Amino acid sequence: MRFVLGCIPGERLRGKKVAVIGSGPAGLVAAGFLGCSGAEVDVYDKLPEPGGLLIFAIPSDRLSPERIRGGVKDVLQSYNVNFLGRAKVVGGREVREEGDEFVKSKVYLGDIIDKYHAVLIATGTWRSRSLGIPGEDLSNVFKALDFLFRVKSWRLGYLSHEEVPNISGKRVAVIGAGLSAVDAASEALRMNASKVYILYRRSIKEAPAGEGEIRKLIELGIEWVELVIPTKILGSGGSVRAVELLRCRLGEPDESGRPKPVPIEGSEFELEVDVVINSIGELPTPPIADGEFGIRLGRDGRILVNEEGRTSREGVFAAGDVVTGPSKIGPAMKDGFKVARAIADYLMKL
Repeated sequence: MRFVLGCIPGERLRGKKVAVIGSGPAGLVAAGFLGCSGAEVDVYDKLPEPGGLLIFAIPSDRLSPERIRGGVKDVLQSYNVNFLGRAKVVGGREVREEGDEFVKSKVYLGDIIDKYHAVLIATGTWRSRSLGIPGEDLSNVFKALDFLFRVKSWRLGYLSHEEVPNISGKRVAVIGAGLSAVDAASEALRMNASKVYILYRRSIKEAPAGEGEIRKLIELGIEWVELVIPTKILGSGGSVRAVELLRCRLGEPDESGRPKPVPIEGSEFELEVDVVINSIGELPTPPIADGEFGIRLGRDGRILVNEEGRTSREGVFAAGDVVTGPSKIGPAMKDGFKVARAIADYLMKL
């Protein structure tokens, strides 16, 4: 996979120092462009190798780690780009996120801002949304991102098998129908779950992952359960026993443009399972709280930027999912490239 999409001829950024925080698709594309253009680029990431969710969450059958590593090698070896792994950039108050297992050092964002001519924040979405229902604190309730991260880290040799949730022989319910839900259900099947369900509040035609992806899972033996709303996770002895579901029908379109699930009164029923994987989406994870260092955030945690990716702090830019919310690889790379060009224009005027 190529992360260098172009550069400014003549190394016109020579002598400029840039910090990129986060080595997912947006951060890597920006680092490649700026390094190719002559800047000295340091990439900070809490993970032990570059790639972000591409390496540490997406199953290998969907995206080969070697493809990512090949593109990363081009960035690091061909240009003036230095990777600083296992280093989490923080503000005044650190927030625990999925994927923090490998952190060995913490770097204060204020020190980075003082040290570099420009800073790009591309920290992505490393915190899962909560289901907001009783029983989420039971044993064997997992967040899809954490589950996928642990499984992939084990497959890459970074975690032991004992650090991965044991779901062999268990009945698994995956809540949600995006690509992370598809990946979580597929991995559960590979890890010898006795039964895997995907529970979704709309129909297969509205599934964010696409009807084709869902039908592939059905062919593998995963059971698709649509038009249901989880209302409670039921436990026995502190562990999951079942999920209480409420049947629903599709109503008028909501703010997303998709038909709104309308609960059907009195239609509750229980689905007996041993494991629940919450896969209803992730939230942006900026390294700071709203207003720190003069950087403003939106209500959902996204970093607020203008069309060029400039934050409300001079010299600090942001790109990728930490700005847009969860997206696909292509749009994140495109945003990283756009903001890298804006950073180059900014640096050339210093």
